Amino acid sequence: MKYPKLRELREAVKSLFSKPYTIKYPAEPSVPPARFRGKPEFTDKCIGCGACFETCPAGAIQLTDSLNPDGGTERGPFRRLVLQYDHCIYCGQCRANCPTQEGVKYTHEYELALFDRQHACVSIEKDLLLCEVCGAVISTLDHVRWLAEKLGPLAYANMGLVLAGQRELSPLGEVTPKDRAQIGRADHVKFLCPKCQHQVFVKEDYPDRTA
Repeated sequence: MKYPKLRELREAVKSLFSKPYTIKYPAEPSVPPARFRGKPEFTDKCIGCGACFETCPAGAIQLTDSLNPDGGTERGPFRRLVLQYDHCIYCGQCRANCPTQEGVKYTHEYELALFDRQHACVSIEKDLLLCEVCGAVISTLDHVRWLAEKLGPLAYANMGLVLAGQRELSPLGEVTPKDRAQIGRADHVKFLCPKCQHQVFVKEDYPDRTA
């Protein structure tokens, strides 16, 4: 019979009275480092522009524009962004490409096990701004207001941004569908999509060439 070495026996006895080298998880929660990328979430700084949706390499973010909300509510058109964090690869591209740099944040939550994967998501909804002539989606209200505030006096180069700063915008506005040939000078002071805005300038500069 071989007896254990004295050095090994001494190490075993010493370990009984010393603190463990590893963390006590799951008996005690572990504290991740400051730059740890845990569960992603939208914040109140999100403007709903969709940049995160466009740049997500894993396709973990879905963008849906609802022009005719169901349920009979008084709410107008809105945009919903849904982030499936069970599909997320935690690359940080959504935060890196966010115009505000604060629209998406990574929390320190890492215990994300669920019985139903449909619940592994976070979402946010933003009111949409529609063209006052044709009703096409322009962007979200928060996005337009953020642009006007960011540009400051330079916003006066764009009539839509001027309107964003001078009057209260509504999600739907007074949409009055009309034939593009009937667009006139009065439409300069409306919030228009790029196509309708183009028609206004063509009508003003080349009245004989509009059909």
